Amino acid sequence: MNHVDAAGRHLVIESDGARAEIGTVAAVLRSLTVGGVAITETTDGTGAPPFGNGIVLAPWPNRVRDGVWSLDGEAQQLDLTERDRGNALHGLLRYADYEVREQTSDAVTLGALIAPQHGWPFLLDTWVRYEARGDGLTVTHGVTNLGDRRAPYAVGTHPFLRVGDHPVDDLVLTIAAATYFDVDDRLNPIAERPVDGTRFDARGGLRVGDLDYDTAFGGVTHRDGASAWLSAPDGSTVELVQDVDWGYLQVFTTPKFPRKGVPGLAVAVEPMTAPPDALNSGQGLIWLEPGESSEGSWGLRYTPGAVGSVGTV
Repeated sequence: MNHVDAAGRHLVIESDGARAEIGTVAAVLRSLTVGGVAITETTDGTGAPPFGNGIVLAPWPNRVRDGVWSLDGEAQQLDLTERDRGNALHGLLRYADYEVREQTSDAVTLGALIAPQHGWPFLLDTWVRYEARGDGLTVTHGVTNLGDRRAPYAVGTHPFLRVGDHPVDDLVLTIAAATYFDVDDRLNPIAERPVDGTRFDARGGLRVGDLDYDTAFGGVTHRDGASAWLSAPDGSTVELVQDVDWGYLQVFTTPKFPRKGVPGLAVAVEPMTAPPDALNSGQGLIWLEPGESSEGSWGLRYTPGAVGSVGTV
């Protein structure tokens, strides 16, 4: 039997030096290393993942303002899961224990139903497949509408990235995005604006220690599949890879991430198929007819820097 803790059953997949640890609660990516180099922050299973580290966000990522949206002219009221801001946050599977549907030495597929509930009159079957590869990880998300009515869907994930033992402050983050979402004091979007001339223009790379982001980005382009890069001074790099129809990402920085019990700076770079409050704007939503399915992928890949650099754990 797999070890069980607050992150659920503890699963390990490996391939050619890449090793990923997965937990079944929220299908969480607990950790990822390549050649002993950590490229994500670790969820240790002693409690809920800090700041949502590594969890799957479905059937919507980010926020729904007031937890209210309209379906065919009828108001829907979701449970408010971000009480301090009065929003519905990060979907309906944040604390769900997924079932293991398939597992091999280098891949695992987890699945969870999203049943009808407050503000959500739909039945969806969702799944996520983690596959280790030599330079990192490929993650594929799928969904099937098992209900009898058309249903909306979006998905995202919440990985915090690192480059081995390099100080996060000194890493450089590059984001291939042309727009950002301006927000109100509750972090709900009020407008999508060009990044040009703003502190959100990271297309040329910005030092993470200088950033204060809790920001969604749109107009994402893909260079060799990658939409964002986190680079260390020695040239080693972790890339976020997204399918071309994953057109959004969120970047969140916090100085309070509990790394080995000591608060410190961390940066989440979160791939998304839709921006915040998509149930209201409709932007990026996937609409599934009864019986219809959809799937898409993102991933992480690591490129080492100079020989002998700081990076292994």
